[in-house]
Amino acid sequence: MTTNTEDKNASTFDLDSKFMRVLLVLVAVLLIFIGPTYVPYALSDLMKVDYAASAVLGIILLATGLALVWYLIRKKIIE
Repeated sequence: MTTNTEDKNASTFDLDSKFMRVLLVLVAVLLIFIGPTYVPYALSDLMKVDYAASAVLGIILLATGLALVWYLIRKKIIE
């Protein structure tokens, strides 16, 4: 019975950990600021991907970062 409880706890994020909170905030910041700027540039100019596809990916990364910030605010990690 304890193995099921340990398996459930191992698969979830420990938001009480200061390291995990800081890591999630840094990932959100990188997604918001680097996602829509440097990723489309690198894809279109350096990797020769179509500009529209790289811009769409940048918008998706921005939306993901904003959703992560919204999640962190709702969990009271960012106040």
